[in-house]
Amino acid sequence: MLNLSRIAVIVLSVLLVSACGTVKLGRDFDVGVFSAKVERNATTQDQVRSWLGEPTSVGISLDSDGARYDEWDYYFAEGDLPDMGTPKVKILQIKFDNQGKVTSYNWSVSKQ
Repeated sequence: MLNLSRIAVIVLSVLLVSACGTVKLGRDFDVGVFSAKVERNATTQDQVRSWLGEPTSVGISLDSDGARYDEWDYYFAEGDLPDMGTPKVKILQIKFDNQGKVTSYNWSVSKQ
């Protein structure tokens, strides 16, 4: 499972290795579509997949109380090198219960 700090390291590594041009990581997705349609404890993995496509990464999330969840991550980063004054970064993490329904999610986008 990729957490936010790991994703940030990946994004920065790709940007530093590249010499010039536009760098993209992940696949673009619409956070607004997800936010408008999602319902906790009702929305299924199949519905999320139909709205956003396949997740960029999948894993397991273990809460401090021992509860275990499937976690899907969607992320996208884009920026022009060598000037990274206005990079675009989006991250969405979704947790699903053992029945494949959304239990929680969090998302963030860079300031535009």
